Amino acid sequence: MELHPNNQIKLYGFNETFELLKNLFDQKKIPNKILFSGQKGIGKATFAYHLSNYIFSKNEKYPYKITEYQIDTNNRSFNFVINNSHPNFFLIDLKDGKKNIEISQIREMINYTNKSSFNSNDKIIIIDNVEFLNTNSVNALLKVLEEPNEKIIFFLIHDNQKKISSTLKSRCIEFNLHLSNSIKKKIIDSLTEENFYNSLSNDFKNYYISPGQYINLYYYCQNNNLDFKNIDIGVFLKDLILNYQIKKSSFLRENLIQYIEFFFAKKFNTHESKNDTHNLYKKFIEKIYNIKKYNLDLETLLIEINSELINE
Repeated sequence: MELHPNNQIKLYGFNETFELLKNLFDQKKIPNKILFSGQKGIGKATFAYHLSNYIFSKNEKYPYKITEYQIDTNNRSFNFVINNSHPNFFLIDLKDGKKNIEISQIREMINYTNKSSFNSNDKIIIIDNVEFLNTNSVNALLKVLEEPNEKIIFFLIHDNQKKISSTLKSRCIEFNLHLSNSIKKKIIDSLTEENFYNSLSNDFKNYYISPGQYINLYYYCQNNNLDFKNIDIGVFLKDLILNYQIKKSSFLRENLIQYIEFFFAKKFNTHESKNDTHNLYKKFIEKIYNIKKYNLDLETLLIEINSELINE
């Protein structure tokens, strides 16, 4: 089964926040518009899916295992959600190959909110990657959020390294999620082969990478027959660029800046000309920024990176 927040059975970390929201739900006091903010890849969406399962499964067979912070895979609601067939669940996320969450997705969700819930139970709407909502999508969403509906709970997921609408933020109760380094390592070890982090090439070890980013790196290496124990960052970038040109790799789009930073960090440590390296770094970061700002294509930049950085 493909690794996805909706099928992660075990929740690591965030115990206090989970207990707080669980108790608020039990007391019928849970806020119905919640924003989960934090570093990309720490498990914000996984947290939202676990809380959703607690809510859905509370009166079902095989309910959420609260003492273990674990979903029972025999639970009906869990299996409906992962198959995208739960009548009281709706997901909005950035579609593959798209640069924004489209207003058509918000309109589809609005139609969903106007329908009665199954068995008069709570509906849950998860909006992942809210930083990719464009202006029209945000405005349409705000209209829904401003209309009180006690039977609908919104969980919004936000990468806090990227800005979102201040008005959207003000409509929600925000929870900032963090993980300790020991919990991060525990998550990484549980979802990869044993001792992956300690075995990883020094070119990729960095304290600010989240578990999700490490795990994506692990599976990218596995799927592309790359030796994560010995791989050089330059060789890795070259492979990414080749794969992007062949498959339009979303992995590269999402992680390009991070790996260019790793490449230059190594360059700073091994090259005498620090100023030249710094100027080159600024040049490529500015190019990436402009590509994102003006929705330009990556192809030309990747060719330049390959010829000017990797094959120098």
